[in-house]
Amino acid sequence: MNFKRKGIMIDCSRNAVRSVNAIKKFIDLMKQLEFNTLMLYTEDTYEIDTQPYFGYLRGRYSKAELKEIDTYCILNGIELIPCIQTLAHLNGIVNWKIYEEITDCNDILLVDDDRTYSLIDDMLRNISETFSSKNIHIGMDEAWMLGLGKYLKRNGYTKPTVIMQKHLERVAFIAKKYGFKPMMWSDMFFRIVSDGYRVQSPDEIDENICNILPKNVTPVFWNYYSLEKSFYDVMMQAHKNFKKNFWFAGGLWTWTGFVPHNLYSIETSKVAIESCIDHEVENIFFTMWGDNGVESSLFSILPSMYYVSQLLKGISDDKKIKQGFRSFCGIEYDDFIQIDIPEINYILENKIKNVNPEKYMLYTDYFLGIFDSITDSSRNQIYKETAKKIEKLTSDKNYGYMFKNIQALLKVLAIKNDLGIRTRCAYQAKDKIELKSLIMDYENIEAELHNFYEAFKTLWYKENKPYGFEIHENRIGGLMLRTKSCRKRLEDYVNGVIVKIDELEEIILDPECDPDGQKREISRNEWNKYFVNIM
Repeated sequence: MNFKRKGIMIDCSRNAVRSVNAIKKFIDLMKQLEFNTLMLYTEDTYEIDTQPYFGYLRGRYSKAELKEIDTYCILNGIELIPCIQTLAHLNGIVNWKIYEEITDCNDILLVDDDRTYSLIDDMLRNISETFSSKNIHIGMDEAWMLGLGKYLKRNGYTKPTVIMQKHLERVAFIAKKYGFKPMMWSDMFFRIVSDGYRVQSPDEIDENICNILPKNVTPVFWNYYSLEKSFYDVMMQAHKNFKKNFWFAGGLWTWTGFVPHNLYSIETSKVAIESCIDHEVENIFFTMWGDNGVESSLFSILPSMYYVSQLLKGISDDKKIKQGFRSFCGIEYDDFIQIDIPEINYILENKIKNVNPEKYMLYTDYFLGIFDSITDSSRNQIYKETAKKIEKLTSDKNYGYMFKNIQALLKVLAIKNDLGIRTRCAYQAKDKIELKSLIMDYENIEAELHNFYEAFKTLWYKENKPYGFEIHENRIGGLMLRTKSCRKRLEDYVNGVIVKIDELEEIILDPECDPDGQKREISRNEWNKYFVNIM
């Protein structure tokens, strides 16, 4: 099947706004791979001339910058489609007092308030003056608390379906006013009949639910997780009930830490694309989210991006794809893919999972040991070996800086991964000789953390606007200070200055509240959850 649209969506809202130069470089790669659609996901990171607090201090794109990107896309045969939010996921603005009165709760706009639609009108007017495309993605996903804040106080309890329909009709009317053909994420429709974004039977999406969607709005089915084709088949069939040429969005996993998940991206994309072909889906794109701060390089998913581009052409031979990747990128596929740390991602009898110990074991506290029960020293060797495997890539003329960053992270993890375990064991055994030896590891981590910080800083300023890096300086800087603090307390204990370390007296429990005590991998992406006392 020949797909009408083959696209990529880049998250430019979750702390990092990708630089214009980096976007242009990415567009060059898209052209080579015959992608013809690019979306820049911008919650509040685009200029609205009448809304000075919209994207304030967040590195928002100016109109001139977006026009520059739009022009570059046109020159390369790519349609630049705006991808915004018009209901939820607007946490970048809700803290400003000027938007307080039109916030329902959390990051959700207040439906039925004229001031809300004045803001949305401003959004769409400015975008109409900036983008050439008349297609627009208006978001509308994951508004789970819709109508349960100010709306509830004003109107009493109202079914979410009623609130959603009202809001959609008004937003669709504004979109039509500016000549836009809007699309939206479809998950809220499925939440009406299910606890999650899935149905057991396509018939669950009936005429009543389909009628909520305005005639000029197209649904977008997204899924980045499932490895079962049967799941996609049922969901695709359910989307057909809307009687529209719905779009499908898969995922190129850049959003769970400093390390990408190319392997998982490829496996989920294989079954998703197969289902899209079976159900004659014409428009498909792949998201590159940046949850919890954006840590992965924009170019870290080149293996999965290339692999997907070949699948869309009907090429599925693994050997042929790997050979083509070498010509495309100048790096062997099997070498590049090492940044996934495949020895950790290929687990549970070679079934790939989306796990991220490289993030939560980086930030987990030495003395609190939240994740110590699910790791062990075997991971240290994996990190060491992977760092050696990518050594030759650190001098690559195009992406060497990216490999240096991941290598620097691996060198930290090779020591830190089980340092909390070793520290607690030695402490509880009252082995001060071993603790004295471990103090050297804390000193080594301090040095390796400094190297990692410098490498990550280089990557950030090469690919992103400066805004948002202050978040990472706080996180990494806090980790560096905590490392020094823990080292000093160990020294004091060994030298008899203090008689105990309270945190190391604790018995460590399983973070998942699972009593089996078995080592396994999990996915935890929220930085503030790596420390028990941070709320």
